Amino acid sequence: MKKPGEYKALLRSITKEWKWLLRYVSKYRAQIILYIVIGVIGTLTGLGVSVASKHLIDAVVNRSAETIFGSAAFAVGFALLQIVLTTLMSRIATLAGTKISNEVRGNIYEHVIFSDWSRIGKYHSGDLLNRIEGDAGAISNSIVTFIPGIFTKLTTFIGCLALVLYYDPTMAIFALMSAPFLVLTSKITTKTVRKYNKQSREINGTILSYVSESVQNLQTIKAFNITNRYVSQMRTHLEHYRSIRLRQDKFSLIMSFCLSVIGLIVSYSCYAWGVYRLWNGAITYGTMLLFLQISGQLTTSFSSLAGLFPSAISIATAAGRIMEITGLSVETDSDGEKAEAIRTTAEADGISVACENVTYTYNDAEQSVLNEISFTASPGETIALVGPSGEGKTTILRLILGLVKPDSGRMTVSTKGGKQLGISDSTRRFCAYVPQGNAVFSGTIADNLRIVRPEATQEEIEEVLKIAEAWSFIDKLPQKTDTVIGERGVNFSEGQIQRISIARALLRNAPVLVMDEATSALDAETEEKVLGNMMKAYPNRTCIITTHRPSMLNYCNRVYRLNESGNLTLYREA
Repeated sequence: MKKPGEYKALLRSITKEWKWLLRYVSKYRAQIILYIVIGVIGTLTGLGVSVASKHLIDAVVNRSAETIFGSAAFAVGFALLQIVLTTLMSRIATLAGTKISNEVRGNIYEHVIFSDWSRIGKYHSGDLLNRIEGDAGAISNSIVTFIPGIFTKLTTFIGCLALVLYYDPTMAIFALMSAPFLVLTSKITTKTVRKYNKQSREINGTILSYVSESVQNLQTIKAFNITNRYVSQMRTHLEHYRSIRLRQDKFSLIMSFCLSVIGLIVSYSCYAWGVYRLWNGAITYGTMLLFLQISGQLTTSFSSLAGLFPSAISIATAAGRIMEITGLSVETDSDGEKAEAIRTTAEADGISVACENVTYTYNDAEQSVLNEISFTASPGETIALVGPSGEGKTTILRLILGLVKPDSGRMTVSTKGGKQLGISDSTRRFCAYVPQGNAVFSGTIADNLRIVRPEATQEEIEEVLKIAEAWSFIDKLPQKTDTVIGERGVNFSEGQIQRISIARALLRNAPVLVMDEATSALDAETEEKVLGNMMKAYPNRTCIITTHRPSMLNYCNRVYRLNESGNLTLYREA
């Protein structure tokens, strides 16, 4: 049983979403107004064709040659104008539609990229893709067709109603017989359409997420011989989606059938009334023809206006999903000017990183993953964070990178001259990062490295590849740095991918290097060469690493151990 007031709450939610949408699309008001104006003129022109046709028929019946030619000229003129306007509207819709669609998708993508990492991270990539493509498409469609369609359909309805009332008010009553049905069913239509729209969008997001994740991990799926299980699960998701669409279609068919039956009754009632009036001599043949045309348009336009309601709910659902994303807090680079002011000093003398009594708790966690931890790392130093997996080492790196903010305590960077700045997205410009796992992008080896420094020369690229001990295998490739890596580093080993990732971080030439299990796939000899090369080439760099490999600790000035309670203690000092 539905709770009292649930329908009102639903209407408030839809109203809120539409208010947001109208504010969001306000910058496209010029295109919308132009489309509306052309649409309204086209609609009025269509009504003009009907009136001119009425006079033409009456002129033929009365054998008035002068009136025949005048009415025919008006009818043909209005018809040609309507064709021109329809063509113009189609072109404007294409021009404006593609532009607006790209801008809306780009704007939502921008919100995803700039959103606070801790907030956007709760959404699966497939769900975000569904919002950027599906929901953004619904919003751009509302700008190009839905909002202008309201005015054109309303113009058709008002124009037809005015003509019918002018010639025969009784006809208007017959033509609007479907109105009570539409009003009475509006409540159930709102709830049902809203429910099915949300369900279909959510399951579509689930399917996209499942496909994205399974394709990315295809090697693992095949290695464990669980391909049949994944295919079976995919079919289950698809069947769930199909069942929702079938229920939605069943509801639409029932409503459409009822409206069609009522429309048939209305049409024949109007026809019968017109015949009766013609039989009595109250109207002319031309007026009879006008009634048949206009009454049909009146019924159709009213049904079209009512049909906009489910579309409005669908668009509001899409807007609500986009609101979730655009409502997330975004990174603003608020300390960008301060960070730029110390960049030159930082490049010359290095950057110190300090963590003072920092506590951090993830949003869905019951207890803190970090508990009043403190450490420092100065230029020329390498410090290591060790401890059991899943105990917060990577979280510390996220704090250093400004991806998350501490619940309490301070994270700062400072220069040799004493300039200090709290860690945020603005201080990320001082850091280079080697992530845990496979983190290369589709494209060539050079493309992957130039992501962090587009202006880097070929010589600079080769230099960092040599430091990372990657040039030894890249130099043997036929296309060398122009070799295409492919999605997720296909055709390259994990060790090779790690060395390319290290080279990319070195190319950034940042004073702070953050490495998360960066050499886990390297053999001891290669690891030793890479670390030795790095320390020799960048003696003034601050390096903070997480590792499970004891061999890495030999290169560290200090080693901090993180325990299960989130406490950090100094484990060893050189």
